[in-house]
Amino acid sequence: MSSRRVSGRFLLALCVVSSLPALLASKNFVKPVAQPAKNYPAHDIHNDEKVGIAADPYDSAEKAKIFSVNFQEAGFLPIFFIVTNDGDQPISIAKMQITLITANHSKLTPASPDAIYRRLSNPQAQTRPSPIPIPQKKVKGAVGQKEMDEIESSQFEARAVEPHGTQSGFLFFDVDGISSPLAGANLDITGVADAKGNELMFFEIAMPEPPATH
Repeated sequence: MSSRRVSGRFLLALCVVSSLPALLASKNFVKPVAQPAKNYPAHDIHNDEKVGIAADPYDSAEKAKIFSVNFQEAGFLPIFFIVTNDGDQPISIAKMQITLITANHSKLTPASPDAIYRRLSNPQAQTRPSPIPIPQKKVKGAVGQKEMDEIESSQFEARAVEPHGTQSGFLFFDVDGISSPLAGANLDITGVADAKGNELMFFEIAMPEPPATH
């Protein structure tokens, strides 16, 4: 009985160890906990309007570890986007427009989930908006469920920010073929409105220089 007990425990331990890679692989994406916008190096704070916006690029291998999808390899730049409302009334960001303006004056808007799916399923796919509207087939079936869940749950989707609150999420910019997209770049934000619908002054965030490589 003693030897059977030992064998049973050994087999149980073996099963647990062998299942660890699968458990780790199935780990769900966890969005970073957002701090107030003023706590990030790249921010624009409107003290009079009591609204602040920050942008935190996830352009290093260390920071990108939170994702299972290799966005850099696919040609996307993830930016953690934070909006803080220190006022006593809610603000609307339903009509907010966000543009990443590179040093060479390229104007990039956040990629949609479908554009990201398309690129992941076909690395050569063009995901930037075309001047001529062309019907695009949805390609969700070509991307795994885990990747789909990660892309959708990480997105910045807030439509408003409550008083004394912060909303956050990721924006993904298609920087395929652009060398050092953050060097000398600005993030411009318009369309933020107060509780009465009055649009606030535009926000402009100077993006931090990319980390040095040796």
